[in-house]
Amino acid sequence: MHAPAHEIYLDCNATTPVLPAAADAALRTLKGQFGNPSSSHSTGLRAKALLDGVRARAARVLGTGAGQLLFVSGATEGIQTAVLSALCAVQARRAAGERVDGPILLGATEHKAVPQAIAHWNRLLGLNLPVLTVPVNAQGLHDLAFLQQHLPGATLLCTMAANNETGVVSDLAGIEAVLQGSGSRALWLVDCVQALGKLALNLAATRIDYAPFSGHKLYAPKGIGMLYVRAGSPYTALMAGGGQEGGSRAGTENMPGIAALGAVLEVLEAGGEGVFRSHAQLARDRARLADALRAAFPAVVFNMPFDGSLPTTLNFSVPGLESKTLLNVFDAAGMRISAGSACSAAKAEPSYVLQAMGLPEWQTVGAVRLSIGATVDDAFIDEACTRIARCGEVLQALAGERPTEAAAVQLQVQVEAGDAPDAHGVCAPALAAFFERHPHARLVDVRDVAEHQAGAHLLPWRDALPAAPTLNLPLDTLRHTMPADTSAEVLQSFGPVLMFCRSGARSRQAAAWLRERGHTQVWHLEGGLALAEMA
Repeated sequence: MHAPAHEIYLDCNATTPVLPAAADAALRTLKGQFGNPSSSHSTGLRAKALLDGVRARAARVLGTGAGQLLFVSGATEGIQTAVLSALCAVQARRAAGERVDGPILLGATEHKAVPQAIAHWNRLLGLNLPVLTVPVNAQGLHDLAFLQQHLPGATLLCTMAANNETGVVSDLAGIEAVLQGSGSRALWLVDCVQALGKLALNLAATRIDYAPFSGHKLYAPKGIGMLYVRAGSPYTALMAGGGQEGGSRAGTENMPGIAALGAVLEVLEAGGEGVFRSHAQLARDRARLADALRAAFPAVVFNMPFDGSLPTTLNFSVPGLESKTLLNVFDAAGMRISAGSACSAAKAEPSYVLQAMGLPEWQTVGAVRLSIGATVDDAFIDEACTRIARCGEVLQALAGERPTEAAAVQLQVQVEAGDAPDAHGVCAPALAAFFERHPHARLVDVRDVAEHQAGAHLLPWRDALPAAPTLNLPLDTLRHTMPADTSAEVLQSFGPVLMFCRSGARSRQAAAWLRERGHTQVWHLEGGLALAEMA
C-alpha cells in the first residue's frame, strides 16, 4: 500500500517512511544478495561483505571506536539486552561474594520500554534492586543534584539522549560529569533512538556503556536496529543458539534490513547532502509550523523549550481542547499527528512525561505531538501550515455549538422493500457492490462536526461511489436525538444506511446501537476512512 497523495505525515517520532534508496537496497538484497553471511561459499561471502561494510559505516557515523556494535531487531531488543547485561553483572558480583544492593536510577521521562525491561529482569533474576526515579525540571532536564546524591552506590543509570514526546535533548555531558565525579560503578544505558541522524554522536569518547538504536525512526524499515556496547562493559546475550554477531546475538541476520539501514547511514555519513535537511533548516521549518499553530489557535501553549529540543518536534496543548479532539480533526484534514498522551475512546490519560516536568493537568491531558522528518521540503511545510489554518477555522467556528435534533431528521429515507437484515460491516473494496445492491442507501458520517468539516474536501474514495447523499450525524448526536424507546417502526422508516468514521470504531458502535433497537438495514464501513482511502 502507498500513503494517500493528500496525506501530510507529521508523526516521524513514531516511525518514518522508508527512504527510496533504503527500499532499493533492501530489494537488491532480497533479489540478488540473498546469501547467508555465515555460509562459507561465494554467495555467503558476498553477504558477509555487505554486513561488515554496513557495520563499519555505522561505527564511523556513531564513533564507536573499540566498542561493539550489534545488529538487533530494534530498540526494544537493544534495551532488553542492555538491561539484562547490566543486571547479570550485578548478579555475578553478588555470586563473587560482593554486597551489591544499590539502586537502579531511572529517568522520569524514559520511554516505557526501559522501566518495563528493568521490572522484568530485576524480578526474573531475583535481584530485587530498588528503583529510584530521577526527577526532571520544567525543561525536561535531569536533576543533577539528585544524581550526585544517589550515583555513588547505584548499579545502573538509565537516561535518554532525546525524548520521544517532547524532543528535549538531555544534558549528557552534565550527567557524565556527575557520574565520573561520583566514582560510581553504575553502568549507563542511554536510549539513543531519537538521536540517530539528529544529534552528533561520538560514543567511544563518552562514558556510555549501552546505546540502542532503531532503524525505522530514520527512514529504514521496521525490524532492524543496533546496540552499541562500550569496550569492556559487561555483556550477556539475550538470544543464544547460534554463532551470529560474533556469538553475541543468535539468529540469521536480517540482511535486507541491514542493507536498507546501510543506505540511510551512507546518507548520514555524507552529511545528508541532497536528501536530509540540515539542523538549521529543520529549525526554520519547525518555527513556521509553530507560527501556523499560534495563528490557528491563539491560546496554544508549547510544552517543550525550543532551545534545547530537537528541531523536528513540537509538543503543544490548546486550552479547552482535548488531545483526542485535536487528533481527530487533524486526521480528518489529512494530517497524521499523535496525542502526547495515551488515549482511549472514553478518556484521555495524562502524559507521564509532561507530568514529570510539572506541567498543569490541562496541558498533560491535552498534549499533542507534531514531528517532522529530515526529508521534508518547502511545499510540504506550506501545505501543512495551510491545513493547520483550516483546522483552526473549523474548531473556532464550531466553538460553543451544540448538536440539534434537526440533524436526526435528515437521516430519514424511504424503506427499500424486501431488504433483509444484515449486521455485517462493509469492507472498502466492496463499497461499489454494496451500492449496487442498495442504490438508495445513505452514507452517514458519525464523526464529530469538526472532523467532518475539516476533512470534507479530502475524501477521494468518495468519487468512486454512486451519488449517494452524505449526512454528518455524530455518534453523540445520534444517541441524544434517538431515545432508547424509539419504536422499531420509526427506525425502519430510516431505510438503508451505511455509517462511517475515521477508524471504523464509532461507526460500528452507531450501527450496533441502531440494530439493537430494531433497525434491520444498518451497515458500517470496516476500517473507516483510514482503509477506504487506501482502497
